[in-house]
Amino acid sequence: MSIRRIAAVALVAVVLGLSGCAQPNTPVIAPVTVDVGDLEGTTVDLKVGGVLNINTGDLAVDSYSGEVEDPSVAEFVKGREEDGTTYNPGVTALAEGSTKVVLSNSDGGIEDVTFTVTVAP
Repeated sequence: MSIRRIAAVALVAVVLGLSGCAQPNTPVIAPVTVDVGDLEGTTVDLKVGGVLNINTGDLAVDSYSGEVEDPSVAEFVKGREEDGTTYNPGVTALAEGSTKVVLSNSDGGIEDVTFTVTVAP
């Protein structure tokens, strides 16, 4: 076998091997961003794996806590600051269904915010 033929066979083997590593075309679910002041009494629609990103405005992102009525449907993710990066609080959709979410703020004087998250497959 010539060196060219060996190189060509090796190249084909590498290309075929790497093609098995490629991920299928999986759609990316963009987060839904809503200002905390706009959430009261609303219903937020998410898909399983989707995220509600809650914009807290001038209030500290870690001042909010959340209570999810049905934790099998969604979970609250506390906001934080880490290594110079700010992460807003949010809600992650876990399974199909609907659940009530109540946000509370530790800064005091701010009323709870109650809304519904509906999760579709």
